[in-house]
Amino acid sequence: MGNYDVVVVGGGHNALVAAAYLARAGLGVLVLEKLGHVGGAAVSERAFPGVEARLSRYSYLVSLLPDRVVADLGLRVRLRPRAASSYTPAGDLLVERDPGPATAASFRALTGSDAEHERWRRWYGELEGFARALAPTALEPLVSRARARSLVDPAVWDRVVERPLGEGLEELFADDVVRGVVGTDGLIGTHASLHDLAANRCFLYHVIGNGSGEWLVPVGGMGAVTAELARVAREAGAEVVTGAEVTRVDADGVTAEVEHDGRAVGARFVLSGVAPSTLDVLRGRPRRAVAEGCQLKVNMLLERLPRFRSGIDPRLAFAGTLHLDESYGQLETAYRESAAGRVPSVLPAEMYCHTLTDPSILAPELVERGWHTLTLFGLHTPAALFEGREGLRDELVGRYLAALDEHLVEPIESCLATDAEGRPCLEARSPLDLEAELGLPRGNIFHGGLAWPFAEDEAEVGRWGVETDVANLFVCGAGARRGGGVSGIGGHNAAMAVLERWSSR
Repeated sequence: MGNYDVVVVGGGHNALVAAAYLARAGLGVLVLEKLGHVGGAAVSERAFPGVEARLSRYSYLVSLLPDRVVADLGLRVRLRPRAASSYTPAGDLLVERDPGPATAASFRALTGSDAEHERWRRWYGELEGFARALAPTALEPLVSRARARSLVDPAVWDRVVERPLGEGLEELFADDVVRGVVGTDGLIGTHASLHDLAANRCFLYHVIGNGSGEWLVPVGGMGAVTAELARVAREAGAEVVTGAEVTRVDADGVTAEVEHDGRAVGARFVLSGVAPSTLDVLRGRPRRAVAEGCQLKVNMLLERLPRFRSGIDPRLAFAGTLHLDESYGQLETAYRESAAGRVPSVLPAEMYCHTLTDPSILAPELVERGWHTLTLFGLHTPAALFEGREGLRDELVGRYLAALDEHLVEPIESCLATDAEGRPCLEARSPLDLEAELGLPRGNIFHGGLAWPFAEDEAEVGRWGVETDVANLFVCGAGARRGGGVSGIGGHNAAMAVLERWSSR
């Protein structure tokens, strides 16, 4: 290895997006990934010995990937909508993908009138316009706060940006379950009260994703998305090396050097796909503080879907997001307890079945036998809770399953498949596991706290949100402004920042 125009540290999906754009522009690009495979958290793996099932082990849905990135890079990825938006067994609240009579009837049965449903429809109708206006700016240089506000309805801006999300939910909706279903989009990977603007920022990203905020299922699993990104990067000429651990990054604004496995590689530019706090260490600087990762991920493989006491078809209940103990009050209580260092007395979580939308991740014979995957994503379980508490992860898994069982005719454990060694097909990952396995500091899936997707002061206007204190070193991963989630936005914007400087040299 000699000198390159660009060296990309880390091989996550954002890094591959950046590498593809830059290589297609004719630059010499080297990607260095520590693990034996690319993709970071966006991978598919065989989690259970002897079972032909490739699960999206970490990240699992796509809502933020812009159509423009897919078109620009010629990605052959398929993203399918789910048959339902959500189901909440506590209250028997069904929200269809395109809300119709069944959704209206469900709201009426829960609340006793049509008023809450009308408020729901109005709120999400307003958010659609908000999303369509702001989403395109994610792939442009940062606009000012004032400019972003001018693009949308002032009342919606006030509720989503200026005032705590919880205040707006309490004003708009009367029912605690309805408030919680809306509020959960502000708590994905974010340990915050709904009265903290950190929840607003998380909510904003999830509702404006690709102009709609709809959660889509990657056909073939998340690994299929990564495989496509690796293909287009390599075909464009990028060199992608796995098993290459970077130990030093030096950049002076003009030239740069990256050291890995005892070898030094020169470059004009360096892009960092690792967390900003990890980049600190590679630059020989003190590691900055990082917001706690706060999710517990559980992957299961079932021989059959369980039946619900409510009588709802499980193929509908699990097709979208199943909200488990996620009322507004339960979410706030779980946050307060976990922020005080206590394990929540009630554990909010959401579940979903990938194979109801895309059975291709299972071997055909398993599909014929009616097997399905089931994913659980627990909220408000910060990394600090697991430190010094051996066995807590398994304890929490048992509590999640017991909470689900309250709504089932049969216990979920009776539906679990077994692997080749006779063990139940169930695995769990805490924030500390994500740190150990993927190098995510404190298990934070966003590499740190999310920032607003617009400039917060005038000095940032016109920048890409990927810059560092050195002119030829950029952040291209989830830690970039607008980089969180499986979006490729951080990679796109870092590539654009490099190409701007490249063309002006």
